[in-house]
Order: sequence, then C-alpha cells, then structure tokens
Amino acid sequence: MCAFTSGKRLILTLALSLCASLANAAASLGEPAPAFSSSAADGHNISLADYKGKTVILEWTNHDCPFVKKHYESGNIPSLQKDAAQQGIVWLQVISSAPGKQGYVDGATAQKLNASRGAAPAGIVLDPDGKIGRLYEARTTPHLYIVDPAGVLIYKGGIDSIRSADQADIAKADNYIRLALADLAAARPIAHNNTQPYGCTVKYAD
Repeated sequence: MCAFTSGKRLILTLALSLCASLANAAASLGEPAPAFSSSAADGHNISLADYKGKTVILEWTNHDCPFVKKHYESGNIPSLQKDAAQQGIVWLQVISSAPGKQGYVDGATAQKLNASRGAAPAGIVLDPDGKIGRLYEARTTPHLYIVDPAGVLIYKGGIDSIRSADQADIAKADNYIRLALADLAAARPIAHNNTQPYGCTVKYAD
C-alpha cells in the first residue's frame, strides 16, 4: 500500500513538473518570451537573444493571405515597421508556412517580396517546421507579439480592431500596434496588451 501511494505521489510530482515546464515555455504575458534560434532569410542565423536589451516585435506573416495583403498593399505594416525602427525597436517577420503550403517561401523570395512591398523589417525568421510558431501559439497571419528589453512578453494579439480583409477598414480601426508604439514611446504600459488576432490560419506542417 505504501509503495503504491509513493508511486502515485511520484507520478503526480512528475505531472506537475511537466505542466510547469509547459507553462514556462508558452508565450504568456508578463513572462519571459520563449527563446528561439533559426535561419534568417539572408542566410545568417537569427535568435531572440541577439536583441537582448531591445524591444522586439514579432509578426507572423504569409504573403498570400488576403488579410496580410490588406496591411501590406495599403502600406500599413511597412509604415509600422519604419516607425518601430525610428524608435529603435526591432521588427522581425516570422514565416511558419510549411513547404508546399500557402505562404511558404525561401529566403531570397522573402527578401524580394519585402523589397517590392516597401517593407522594412529588421529581419526575416524562417520557420518552415513551425517550431517557433507553435512555441508562441501563433494562430493567424498576421499575429503579433512584443517583447520588452528584459525579454518579457508585453503584447500579443491582432494588428487592429476590425477583422476584415478590406483596406477601407484600416482608417476606421483602432490600430493596436500603433497604440502600443505610442505607449512605449511615452514609457507607459501597453494599454491594450492582449487582443484578438485575425487573419488566415498559420499553414503549419501536418
């Protein structure tokens, strides 16, 4: 009986430890952002740790997604990227589309796409196996996250408040990223730090 009880306690302890590990690994507001390292579109390696001491914006993207096209063809996301750069904020695109799925591109193609759209991210993270996307629980393109200089996640969610693929809605929406940039510039906590993302589903590998 004692051996059985001890066994159950051991199983419970291991289960609690596993849950704690998973909780720590998830992208939770107020907690350290999950670390990652992967190939970049320019052929170099890129990791979150490279930008310790800087604010980092992570943008999940898929150039073929109508919702992504809305924000790039209108100039909305390129403008946000440039405004972020002016504040010394690092903007990283993350492409988690798997080979053969919508939005998958190699590094050279990703760079050409950005040049044609006037986009200005600091880097492009290639995540074809979806490990980084799943680590952050990225669900849509776009889906955005902000990490503060201490490496803590301070924003996750959508780009704005109107869930449509219509460019005409951009001017009418609350742009959560622009509002977050304003809060950061004023050294205020981000007021709307957990919003609903919308867009196409991330095209992960099966």
